[in-house]
Amino acid sequence: MAGPVFDQVLIGGRWVPAAGGTYPVVNPATEEIAGHAPACSVAQAEAAASAARDAFERGPWRTMSGGERAALLRTAAERFQGEMDGLVELTIAETGAVRAVAEAQQVRAVAGRLLRAAELATAPLEQGVPPRETGRSLAAGVIVREPVGVVACITPFNFPMTNCAGKIGPALACGNTVVVKPSPVDPLGVAELCRIVDAVLPPGVVNFVNGEGAEIGEALVRSPDVDMISFTGSTAVGRRIKEAAAGRMKRTVLELGGKSANIIFADCDVDRAFASAMSVWTFHSGQICIAGTRVLIEEPLYEPFTRRLAASGPTLRIGDPREPGVVVGPLVSAAQRTRVERFITRGREEGATLACGGRRPPHLSRGYYVEPTLFTDARNDMTIAREEIFGPVITAIPFRDEAEAIALANQSDYGLYGYVWTGDAARGLRVAHAVRTGTMQINGSPLNPDAPFGGYKLSGVGRVGGQWTLGAYSELKYIGWIA
Repeated sequence: MAGPVFDQVLIGGRWVPAAGGTYPVVNPATEEIAGHAPACSVAQAEAAASAARDAFERGPWRTMSGGERAALLRTAAERFQGEMDGLVELTIAETGAVRAVAEAQQVRAVAGRLLRAAELATAPLEQGVPPRETGRSLAAGVIVREPVGVVACITPFNFPMTNCAGKIGPALACGNTVVVKPSPVDPLGVAELCRIVDAVLPPGVVNFVNGEGAEIGEALVRSPDVDMISFTGSTAVGRRIKEAAAGRMKRTVLELGGKSANIIFADCDVDRAFASAMSVWTFHSGQICIAGTRVLIEEPLYEPFTRRLAASGPTLRIGDPREPGVVVGPLVSAAQRTRVERFITRGREEGATLACGGRRPPHLSRGYYVEPTLFTDARNDMTIAREEIFGPVITAIPFRDEAEAIALANQSDYGLYGYVWTGDAARGLRVAHAVRTGTMQINGSPLNPDAPFGGYKLSGVGRVGGQWTLGAYSELKYIGWIA
């Protein structure tokens, strides 16, 4: 057998054999076996939720001070840092991420998120409410922040470990216990992360389950032992989770799809705006929820900008992410490649011009690759402009003026992210305010880990990031008395 073999799941502090044995995890760059992952049963998923419930109600984690939890989370981050080199190679093998992305965003970012969670753990738990006259009495009180309970953390395939750390870190910081269920496509790194964190924390605080089918995640969503679902993935699955969670009014934080507009005015710094457009192809092959895949370009700039994109796409080196100089790796699975290819076919059928790409690279006989692809002469009502493709596909649409740019950006069922490029600072702010999306970046503003992150419309429910994360993973209680 090639690669590591994980044949166990973590339930109540014990690694136990997965009831369904293992299944192969495929290296998307080579189609060889990257390792084997555990396939647990529904009963084991339910047992993990029960173990997390028991650890929450009877264990020490919930009643520890924030400082005590912070110290253990810092220890977990330090242990993770000690194993990062090996985890980079595993991440490349199972996700297909090119080395630069695997090192920075897939692995090193995990330690950063655990350390940030340690900081959150020390946030004040109480906030006094000033006395207020109510009739003949003087009411006073305090607002207390308490953990939600058991959190099911269901993570996606594009950034498996980073996303998992972004869920379990703040959930644990608030005193919750967790059950982790990763994407079945690339769960090996998440299993390693859970192993490292579990070794530091009390038994049952972190639990790990996995399986190829949807039934494992569904069991967690429906479990009476689970109080909250934190999910990142498609809008279709998020909708089903929301419906299933409604019966018990479970808390949900859903980070779902995006079809982000990258709005480029003719007076912008063209080279920087061009680099941002190219990132759809070079940043994890477009498998990123915040990718600006709808490139809206002011008419005077449209022809030269798209001509430059069409000429640049074929020059990007595409291939095995372990090879030096490769900037476009594979899609994560055969199924994902098929999905992307269907969208490309649909774009051509609906009348858009395939300006570059659109094929499997002829020089690569193995691996789930799709060439960097650009559609021009596109309309905002086309499928390729309305649905999330999650691949290296750009749809370029012209606009006449600021009002039309805003209208096109807002004519979307999604609202996760957006970008605007302009030399007019006032216009940049006007557009950022007018576009209905959770985040707008003006002229390449860097990501801010302390900013709230989440979406409007079909892009999700809830906000995480910095102090905003505390509101997602904790309950607020008011305790009042007569002063």
